[in-house]
Amino acid sequence: MCTELEIKSAFFPFNLFLFSTEPQVIREAEQAGVDGFVVDWEYIGKAERQRDADTQINRDTLEDLLRVRKSTSKTVLCRINAYHPSRIQEIEQAIEAGADEIFLPMVRTVEEVAAVLERVKERCGVGILIETVEAIELAESFSKFPLSRVYVGLNDLSIDRKTPSIFTAVLDGTVEFLRQKFSVPFGFGGLTVPESGFPIPCRLLMGEMARLGCQFSFLRRSFYRDLQGKTMAEMIFRIREGLSRAFLRSAEEVEKDHLELGKAIQRLEAKGK
Repeated sequence: MCTELEIKSAFFPFNLFLFSTEPQVIREAEQAGVDGFVVDWEYIGKAERQRDADTQINRDTLEDLLRVRKSTSKTVLCRINAYHPSRIQEIEQAIEAGADEIFLPMVRTVEEVAAVLERVKERCGVGILIETVEAIELAESFSKFPLSRVYVGLNDLSIDRKTPSIFTAVLDGTVEFLRQKFSVPFGFGGLTVPESGFPIPCRLLMGEMARLGCQFSFLRRSFYRDLQGKTMAEMIFRIREGLSRAFLRSAEEVEKDHLELGKAIQRLEAKGK
């Protein structure tokens, strides 16, 4: 029998996308209720850009994408590289291998997004990651494109803006400003179980995602770290439960959590993290 919380959560659809190329992990995640998977091809220029930053760089391949596609009927996102001479080849390979959506990182111009949409010609979805100062300034223009989704990449955006914390974009209203510009599925950050998360408690990030009406997020490093000693089903259930509670808060609880999040980010900024 469904609980009241589970019944009410059906009115707040929120998609969880797991970074994985392993068939066994994908099967377990699909059974646990994950909505899709991310194959990450982005690596060109990333090591230099993210030098000294606490980030993860993947080197997934075409073979990885083919394997993931064979392993699941769920949505498969493929993040390709930022603009470079081989982009057209990457786009065609991703589509041919069965990607449902292509994700464009580090976008800086209207022209590059328009060119990809023209190349794709609706053969798959096209989403963008807002990770640059230019992308923020062009949000209004990007909002006019038929994008499949928009994600704010806090790590690269912090590097590009030279802010004291990766969460500054949450604190200073940038993420909220961007959320208001787009009507397509919107997300930021990453998730794990509510009681975990470092340096910001995940329950506070869930609260902000709910406050802004976000519709998706990623499961990546923190999720895998907290998965140790637990089952995939348990982790996904607890995340879903936390999201449901976040969406069902009272106005007073929303404001209280928003203020608590702001104070937590301010403490991080004071430490320069």
